[in-house]
Amino acid sequence: MVAVAPVAVAPRVGPQTSVTSRSGNLVSALRQTQEADLVAVSVRKAEGSVVADRHGDQVAAAYGVDLRAVIEAERVKGSTGEIVRVPVLAPDGLPQRFVLVGIGAGTPQDLRRAAAALGRSARGRRHVITTLGNGSSAEGARAVVEGVVLGGYTPPSAGLKSRTESSPVPQVTLVGAHPEAGLDRGRAHARATVLARDLAETPANLKSPAWLAAQAAELGAAAGLEVRIWDEARLAEEGFGGLLAVGSGSSTPPRFVRIDYRPEGVRARKPIVLVGKGITYDTGGISIKPRTSMVSMKTDMSGAAAVLATLLACPEVGVRRPVTGLLPLAENAFGADSYRPGDVVTTYGGKTVEILNTDAEGRMVLADGLGYAVGNLDPEVVVDIATLTGAASLGLGKRHGALFSNTDRLAAALTAAGAGSGESLWRMPLVEDYRPVLDSTLADIRHVTGRGADTSGGGAITAALFLREFVGNARWAHLDIAGPARSEREEYEVTRGGTGFGARLLLRWLEGLR
Repeated sequence: MVAVAPVAVAPRVGPQTSVTSRSGNLVSALRQTQEADLVAVSVRKAEGSVVADRHGDQVAAAYGVDLRAVIEAERVKGSTGEIVRVPVLAPDGLPQRFVLVGIGAGTPQDLRRAAAALGRSARGRRHVITTLGNGSSAEGARAVVEGVVLGGYTPPSAGLKSRTESSPVPQVTLVGAHPEAGLDRGRAHARATVLARDLAETPANLKSPAWLAAQAAELGAAAGLEVRIWDEARLAEEGFGGLLAVGSGSSTPPRFVRIDYRPEGVRARKPIVLVGKGITYDTGGISIKPRTSMVSMKTDMSGAAAVLATLLACPEVGVRRPVTGLLPLAENAFGADSYRPGDVVTTYGGKTVEILNTDAEGRMVLADGLGYAVGNLDPEVVVDIATLTGAASLGLGKRHGALFSNTDRLAAALTAAGAGSGESLWRMPLVEDYRPVLDSTLADIRHVTGRGADTSGGGAITAALFLREFVGNARWAHLDIAGPARSEREEYEVTRGGTGFGARLLLRWLEGLR
């Protein structure tokens, strides 16, 4: 791609897959939906044998097959996410492809993963009709929608490729009893995750801080949110030293975005503040990264994408608390004006930081965001989310985010939201014995340990301890999502590239606040 001639690309506002529901008989639904080209029936293991849901035998009879014989011949296990094609010669009016989808024990997590497998296998199809989730709870219905949309996701490529691979199925119809409230929540959560993925997957030559700020302004206005943007002149005037230092080496200057959601009819109270790291590309600056470590760095703004997506969904899901999102946006590039190891930077609010590694830029922009939050918003709770440290992914792998908090109740609520959404968190300690390594002889604090890269161990912990210095007495949590924000392979509802991790868990947490 030629950087001097970028293509104008805007993120999608809605999912690629539309999910609707209808009651009644599956066979009747198939005959009334002429464009359907795949039917899926769920199967599970019960009392030592694999059985289909109550619609299975009816569909099999319409196709003229013995479903029990097929299950035995194909050695169907009913395990979560198993997809088995039933060999059929479809009669007129019925889809050409008939598959069985294993749902395991039928828990919401099983249903989300089974639906993701169906969405992935249905790429390139026009319309899927399925009984997946029939008779489940609202949580099960939500999980089915999330799974089928996110499992079939592919990055936006309009204008970027001359030819595209199989696209997600545009229409899925769920037949049977599916609580509408669960379906609505599933659509909203899937839409938020798709937006976060789209933003993360947008190439960095298109995704400057100004571009990302403009997306926030346009999408926020459409959702009825108040959006304010700080340009580089206002950042300098108001003392956003961390953000300006990180962005100093780039030809695309930094931005700071504030997004406010204020629900109607709710008494005035302190806001929940979400702060998302928004590094639109990270070279490491003067402390430059190896080439291979830069490949995925267009996704280093995944925290900001999750916060933006969460704020946009708040009106739709009816969050009953005021929420403010803060997006510190910068490109950490290499240039004549780059900040250097050894510099001392004054962050928002006046705290000075000795720089030892310009590749620890995320905590610098978050310092400004957190400082602004506690200095101006009197927050009830502050949660920051960032692709912050490789140490977090080394310790927890690629499927758990690291959670740090100064409040047990907040940590427990976020952990529960992660478990319910399928975006898992694991609480890590704020080890007080490690705090002295951040002491500086020149400034109020230094932002990494040692002289250069953070080599003393506990890098995710010392990064969290650094951020804690900027939250004052506020209840606070830090989510280090360096591992789960990106994926090299498809697994369950996760697809390759930016995963959108964090949007669903933050939304679920906010929905539970009263």
